[in-house]
Amino acid sequence: MGADASAGRDRIAVFAGPTATILNSATLQVNEPPVLRPQRLAAPAVVYVKAFSGHPLERDASELYAPPDGYVDQGGVFHTVDEDPPEGAEPVYKTTLDPDGGVYLLPYVARPKTGGCWASATTAAALAEDYAAEELRQTHYPDAARVYEEIDRLGLDVDGRCGLLTELADFVHLRAIPPGGFRTSEAAFGAGLTAPERNGRDYFGYTPVPCRAEPGPDALVRATNLVQSTLTEDPGVVGAQWLEGSPTIEESLYWLNLLIDTDRPIVGHAAQRPHGTLGSDGGRNIVDGARYIVSRVWQGEDGGDTVGAVLIADQRIFASREVAKTDARPGNYEAVGGHGGVLGSTGGAFGGPVLSFRPTRRHTRYSDLRLTVLPEIVGGTRIDPAGGRRRVEVRVKAGVRQLAAGCVPAVRIVKFGRYASPCCPGGEVAEWVAHASTSHPLAGVVGEGQSPYGWLDPAAERALREAAFSGMPVVKCGRGNTGGFASQQAPWFVQGSNLTSSKARLLLMASMLKLGSLPVAADPAAPTVVELEATAAAVQEYQALFDSH
Repeated sequence: MGADASAGRDRIAVFAGPTATILNSATLQVNEPPVLRPQRLAAPAVVYVKAFSGHPLERDASELYAPPDGYVDQGGVFHTVDEDPPEGAEPVYKTTLDPDGGVYLLPYVARPKTGGCWASATTAAALAEDYAAEELRQTHYPDAARVYEEIDRLGLDVDGRCGLLTELADFVHLRAIPPGGFRTSEAAFGAGLTAPERNGRDYFGYTPVPCRAEPGPDALVRATNLVQSTLTEDPGVVGAQWLEGSPTIEESLYWLNLLIDTDRPIVGHAAQRPHGTLGSDGGRNIVDGARYIVSRVWQGEDGGDTVGAVLIADQRIFASREVAKTDARPGNYEAVGGHGGVLGSTGGAFGGPVLSFRPTRRHTRYSDLRLTVLPEIVGGTRIDPAGGRRRVEVRVKAGVRQLAAGCVPAVRIVKFGRYASPCCPGGEVAEWVAHASTSHPLAGVVGEGQSPYGWLDPAAERALREAAFSGMPVVKCGRGNTGGFASQQAPWFVQGSNLTSSKARLLLMASMLKLGSLPVAADPAAPTVVELEATAAAVQEYQALFDSH
């Protein structure tokens, strides 16, 4: 399951994303009785397996089985079938476990150097102190290779067969925004890195609590460029799987859906329970995603993808634009927006993936926001030394298919809530405008108002109007899972369609990479007729993108 694909076999690129429960395992513990965890053998081991112990009714059908390989007496000595079995000897099968056979479920016996047992990811003594993240064992994997190996080795279908991934494709594992990292020189150099990695810069986990880190715009740029370059430069890759934490994967997938220029499918997966734990759903989702990719059900007449980035979870195929997490349990994802979003089913244990619907919104190779059609430079705004706003150039791309460092726009979500003090909502917007004008040349606001209309309170509406004439595009959408479309807005606001505020934020970020800031009025609190018309014309360009993506 490495990077070198076998001749004629499909190859799938697997991207490790941030804070991913699907790439997390239960903490390694030493308990009594011993906990069995997937581990590797250092040498071949001969094992005697008690005959007819694989199922309570195996002995009932013993006449269907070949005779055992021999017997083990009460002293643990093996006797062949040619010998007379001693009294009380157990019939057994003799097998040799080969280290090259992969991981085996073995007792976990690695104790802490201080003695005793582990307490979660550290020791009981460390838990009582003000410990640092560096003193904790990581539970997240650095990429998906080990998870895929364990699924392939230990995961079974309904017919009791393993090897469910390798029968489908070869896999190349890439660290986009990984949830685990190599923190020591020895580990880093063994992994082919030039230096140890730092949490919050090179990788982003979320458990244990001291390890929690959130990726920022720079990580998003690196990941976007990696996905695009992989799907562009490796013609053998037939599709991609993106693995991320369940609360945020809906955002990353929609971003990739808007920016990545590809005719191959992008499939996202998450899990509500860590890998290998009771009821873990991640392995099933991963296998279903691989089956979706190799099935070609996503293909159009030209052989390219017609669906765009999707989330596959619990045997359902969701359009990335319309999916949202609602709870921390399998089956928690729902289609939002009130007009569909579930595109089909993976078929479960029987049959293959089936698509019932195809999105009409623009995506991937059809997107007007894909990397290949974004401009090299757009206009942004800054506060000049005299206190006024001036136009500045912002470099968007560092090549035909690569985002430039530092280009990601900053977009704030402002929420409506009844019974707020009149000074607060407008003050929140004004504070954001002041901050963004000095720190972010590309910045915008999403107003999450009443559902589905997008209306906020009057004070916030006035502040948002001033933000628009300060050069910031403002999008209005309903709060929560709105089932309708935001009402027609004033000419200086963008109507947010039926998007949730988190999805509207991403579409606005992507749109600013194409269109830049709005025109800036000399006095944002009192724009002239000419300035109003200029802003309204610019807003209509944004509106066209929101109506089609």
